[in-house]
Amino acid sequence: MTHVVTKTTSYFPLQPTFFGLSNEYSESVYEQFFALKYYGGWSFTEAYNLPIRLREWFVQRLVRQKQEESDMVEEATHEAGGATTLGPNVKPPTI
Repeated sequence: MTHVVTKTTSYFPLQPTFFGLSNEYSESVYEQFFALKYYGGWSFTEAYNLPIRLREWFVQRLVRQKQEESDMVEEATHEAGGATTLGPNVKPPTI
């Protein structure tokens, strides 16, 4: 009995990320988890188990909320003439 060994060349035209997530996508998902945990008090499990579109909605809503809060603080500071809550002549304590 004779064994014939043949060399075959395998060509796989798909990108290596076809069966997995790209590093950029993974990073963006981790950023979403962080934002929901840090600003919203969500647990990792809660954020992880959300449907993708719902998680994205919560993150976008959180971004909008933080922007509105920032705008209100800026407007209040502008209306107060740029004064801080300590007053113009009060200096913060030195640590």
